[in-house]
Amino acid sequence: MHPSTGPREVPLFHALIPLLVLIALLVLNVVVFGDAGLEGPNQLALLLAAAVAMVVGMFHGGTVEHLLEHAYASIRTALGALLILLLIGALSAAWLVAGIVPAMIHHGLLLLHPSYFLVAACIACSFVSLATGSSWSTAATVGIALMGIGTALGIHAGLVAGAIISGAYFGDKLSPLSDTTNLAPAVAGTELFAHIRYMLITTVPSLAITLLLFLVIGLWTAPVGAVEGLGPIHAAITGRFAVGWWSYLVPVAIILLIWRKVPALPALFLGILLGMLFAAIFQQDLLRDLADGATGPRAMYQVLVSAVGKGASISTGQPAVDELLSSGGMAGMMGTVWLILCAMTFGGVMEGAGLLQRITGSLMGLVRGDGSLVATTAASCVLTNVTASDQYLSIVVPGRMFAPVFAERGLDPRVLSRTLEDSGTVTSALVPWNTCGAYMSGVLGVATMTYLPFCFFNLISPLMTVLVAAIGYRILKVPVRTS
Repeated sequence: MHPSTGPREVPLFHALIPLLVLIALLVLNVVVFGDAGLEGPNQLALLLAAAVAMVVGMFHGGTVEHLLEHAYASIRTALGALLILLLIGALSAAWLVAGIVPAMIHHGLLLLHPSYFLVAACIACSFVSLATGSSWSTAATVGIALMGIGTALGIHAGLVAGAIISGAYFGDKLSPLSDTTNLAPAVAGTELFAHIRYMLITTVPSLAITLLLFLVIGLWTAPVGAVEGLGPIHAAITGRFAVGWWSYLVPVAIILLIWRKVPALPALFLGILLGMLFAAIFQQDLLRDLADGATGPRAMYQVLVSAVGKGASISTGQPAVDELLSSGGMAGMMGTVWLILCAMTFGGVMEGAGLLQRITGSLMGLVRGDGSLVATTAASCVLTNVTASDQYLSIVVPGRMFAPVFAERGLDPRVLSRTLEDSGTVTSALVPWNTCGAYMSGVLGVATMTYLPFCFFNLISPLMTVLVAAIGYRILKVPVRTS
């Protein structure tokens, strides 16, 4: 007899029904709502698809309690990410009124030329994410400033976000401080630094191609006269903010804390407090203006707390600059939080009903050799990112499923761990309803589908790992175990 709580074996077509419903609803939302799809329609689509998945699971023997518990468990895994999102919203607002982000924009405009800005942005984010092990922290600190600089230089927002995300995920997938860099070898059964060294075979060429593409685009599309027309922007920023070397003390301190393995939540919270403190010390004229001329500790506290919670917009008289000097605070992140909650509900029910496993398991029929095994694993990682909406599941589920197959074929576990990172980690930011895609879109203020074509590193990495396996270049083997 089948267990009363879990579902029975599900036919492939039945497993695909919720996914097809989700895709149809998302396409409909694009047609009807356009860019406003993330303001509610896509969240509802995820919940409706989750309801369909629950019906399919119950039809095959699952119970409501069993499926809901998986949904709750899936949401619990995202709670840390949700708290980080709220703190990032508060951090961006605190750093805005403290003059930190404006200072980065001001100085960045003095140093960076449009022709090589994209290359410089990608390299800068690569170094920061290598040092911190976090693509999220990189995007929330250096990335926010680079978005402002790129926008001021007149560069397409999708290009700037693509350069930031490409660099951030290069460091994320190679840094020993990264959670996914530790998770992939743990799932595959190999050692951390052996995994990192083996990833260089695919990661370094992917980054080299990415930088070359950004360089060519920068040289061909640099806005004419962008640098010459930056004078009013500099004047608008320095007219509203006190800008000095001290502006960089807070972001440097936070980056050092993360590099020293201080957890992200306390590090970001400290960044918020320091930002508020620096605002109170160095931006008193700005705070008085935001308080409609009121002075004193009460007015200052009210302005700072309101900015962190509800956001702030600084008026300079220059519309282009005003757009840069605004932040939604914690409230501005609520749409992204809502999206993640709905996405994790869908992914949890799909896994609890056995539908996710059935879809990825069906891909095993495509395996003919080592190259096709790697390609199938990579496709499973991407598919899991789309259906489960979480990069951790895109590593764990295919990793657990394909590990015995890799062992049976005599492939070293590093081949599997590299494939998981090259395909699961980096493509998570390319899915609008994935936690990473929603996060990057919310933090950088650019729609996922707008920056997706320009995330060259994230697009090239899975193709590179498949190509290397297909030509058999340095595919490590181990003795096949016999019973």
